[in-house]
Formats: sequence, C-alpha cells, structure tokens
Amino acid sequence: MENFTLDLSLIIPAYNEEKSIASVIQAIRKILVDLDFQYEIIVVDDGSDDQTAEEAASVGARVISHPENLGNGAGIKTGIRSARGKLLLMMDGDGQHPPEMIPVLLKEAEEYDMVVGARTRDSQTDFHRDFGNSVYNALASYVTGRKIEDLTSGFRVIRSEIARKFVYLLPNTFSYPSTITLAVLRSGGSLSYVPILSRRRIGRSKIKIIRDGMRFLTIILRVATYYSPLKVFIPVSILMFLTGFGYGLFKVLFLNTRYGPTSAMLMTVSVVVFMVGLVSEQVAQLMYILSENHLENENNLS
Repeated sequence: MENFTLDLSLIIPAYNEEKSIASVIQAIRKILVDLDFQYEIIVVDDGSDDQTAEEAASVGARVISHPENLGNGAGIKTGIRSARGKLLLMMDGDGQHPPEMIPVLLKEAEEYDMVVGARTRDSQTDFHRDFGNSVYNALASYVTGRKIEDLTSGFRVIRSEIARKFVYLLPNTFSYPSTITLAVLRSGGSLSYVPILSRRRIGRSKIKIIRDGMRFLTIILRVATYYSPLKVFIPVSILMFLTGFGYGLFKVLFLNTRYGPTSAMLMTVSVVVFMVGLVSEQVAQLMYILSENHLENENNLS
C-alpha cells in the first residue's frame, strides 16, 4: 500500500495569482491550526509570469513550478502525484472558495470517498456560469444516474488512493472537476455535497465561456462513453429509429409514396448503433476490471 506520511495535502493550482495567493494561504492556515491534522499546502505555479510562486513560498507553502502554462488540470495532476497526505483538499487560489468551510468538508470526508463544495444560488457568480453549470449538472446526472449538484466546483476533498487511480483520465484544463466526479461515481465511489457560498474571484477569470464550455461537454461525453457507453448509444439509436420510422410513415400516409430507402437506412443504422453500444459496454467493463486488477497487483507489490 502507498505510504502517506501526512493526514492532509491541500493542493492549490495557481496562474498569475500574486494578488490573492498569500492571503488565501494565510486564511487556510488560520483554519487548519485548530484542527488535529498533519498537513501540507502545495501550490502548483502553472508557469506564472508574475510573483505567484514567490508570494506562496513567503507564507510557507511548498511550491512546485511548471516551466510553462499547462492548464489548471495539469496543476492538479502535479499536486496529486506530489502529495503526501491521505486526504487531498483542492481549492482555487483566487479567493473564491471560503476557507472556513474546510472543517465541514473534512468532517464529511470521514464517510465519503469524495466531498464537493457545491455553490449555492446566493454565491457571487455570473448568470452565464450558473446557466452553463445547470446544463452540465443535468447531463452528468443522466450519465451517473444520481443528482449532481455542482459538476464543475474545484473545491473538494478526495482520498489520495482514489485520486491517483484516476489521475491519468484528468485533462490539463479547467474541466478536471467534471472528469473526476464522473469517474468516481461510475466506478462505484461515494460522493457527498456540502453547500458553500462562493465569493467573487480576485482578478480576472481565466475561463473562456465558449471554448471551455464545449470542452466540458466533450469531457462528459468522453467519460460517459468510457464508463457507460449505452447511456450515449441507446438514445442515439432510438432517435435514429424513430426518425426513420416516422419519416417513412409520413411518406406512406400523407404523400402516397413508397416507404423509401432513407427510412430503411436510418432504421438499419439504428440497430447497428445499438449493437455497437452493447459491444462498447462490454469493452468498457473489461477495461475497468483490468484496471482494477492492475491497481490491486501494484498495491500488493508495494
């Protein structure tokens, strides 16, 4: 088994956060000093061109620097691989996440594999973000079969062994929270949400609405087809079948023509799509079993 020497590793990915990073770390320390935890604070400086690394180091954080800007998710992955704590607490360095909620998340983490700080409606967030998050939450709820309250929140606690199990799946972008949430749930892990009041960030947001929004959607579909392909293939198959059947029926009843090759083709392809979904489901299950066996063998050797 892995040898974790600390109780908690707090991971903060940061890019050009010199105005906020020191005050965020100081606020975190004031909270953690009252808890019976052996902890470390890791700041992953993602190629900042300001004094982010120096500011973080000046207040006692362990700083790991990327030579260039690789992305928020890349910072998280570096932090996961470098962490020595049994629990990992991830949060932003821009002042959005309330440090006073850390003890609540840690308490909840005693019973769950992952605990997420879910932003409430009273949070200081923009309307377009709230709308986008509601769409992503609905899609993720369908994929996982349970209610997802905040898919994209970066304020979360997760057990180290679980985070490392899925670290290879995480993208280098801001969509890493979506991926790790879906991965944990589809693999049978337990998840809890704690309502938080998110604050307005210090400085300018680095998320691009259209680019990162499409990336979030792509991540959901990718993880869905990896863990539960039929969730994607069955609706597509049904839609194609009904389109072909309805179009053919319309031609026969209202246009007094033959059913036509288009309708027949759509219905035939729908059956093919369904069969591909069945095969994909079996392949996904086999890959999951192989991954579990590989992880178990590694733990037995270590």
